[in-house]
Amino acid sequence: MKEYVVLSLETHLFFGRIMKEHALFLLAGFPAKETGFIRRADQFRKEFEEGLRWTVKLADGIVSKSVLNSGEVVTEFTEKAECQTKNLTGIPIDTKITETEERLRAGNCGMVSRETVSQVRMLNQQMLRSLNGLISFKEEILREVTRCRLYTANYPLLIEHILREAKLYRQTVSELEQRGRIAAPDLRNLEIFWNQIMMEHAQFIRGLLDPTECGLMETADGFAKDYCRLLEEARQQDCRAMNALTTKTLQMTKQYQQFKTAGTEGITGCEIRSIILPLLADHVLREANHYLRILEQAQKGGD
Repeated sequence: MKEYVVLSLETHLFFGRIMKEHALFLLAGFPAKETGFIRRADQFRKEFEEGLRWTVKLADGIVSKSVLNSGEVVTEFTEKAECQTKNLTGIPIDTKITETEERLRAGNCGMVSRETVSQVRMLNQQMLRSLNGLISFKEEILREVTRCRLYTANYPLLIEHILREAKLYRQTVSELEQRGRIAAPDLRNLEIFWNQIMMEHAQFIRGLLDPTECGLMETADGFAKDYCRLLEEARQQDCRAMNALTTKTLQMTKQYQQFKTAGTEGITGCEIRSIILPLLADHVLREANHYLRILEQAQKGGD
């Protein structure tokens, strides 16, 4: 059951944090009059924060070194970005979780105890319940926004974007619960999914930068167009001939990761004019780091 335990915990370390931040971004985007939506978003924030806290306790000495070193769990900016976002929005953030994550040790044991397996199974079930609720909540927000019955500072496309990520998370955990493992990914579909996510990040960054940040806007627009082209290539590519495209995507994502790193440093250092929350900048950087690890592993497997 070690594979089941390790993959479950690694999935929650990445996606559990992503979901709690989705809830925070939704919460921060509602006007004061939307007390019902604010309360529900805050409840999901608390649920995923608790799930992440539980995950971190279980993960020490179990999860892989590659995940801990990838920058997808936390980055050098995460704690600072959380403190700044907490001060700017007034929304509580438990930074002790981040401090504990920074001290996590990679796994070196050959076996996991029955108690750990049982705890992970309970954690998976809890996260699935929270995910089902959050997905329904996001769908409701999108429906109300597109019918002009709800205002939020978040783009409708961003709500669609975070909805797709939540559904991928749910699919992954459901597969672990049903099969005890995750099937080898279809590289073409995987690249289609994450290239779209990366493209949309660039579009959001462009739209949230101050109009005076002409150079950064132009760079973000360039990445959006590059990922749009990669997305179309992946859609037209034969599954058996993905290696060359994966190499191209890997190189592009390394450049994009550098852009996001510089952007996160600039935003947390108050050197970039924007309406981007510091934690949102760190959030999209972690997603690029996660995608980079996936691409690097896929390329090693294809060599």
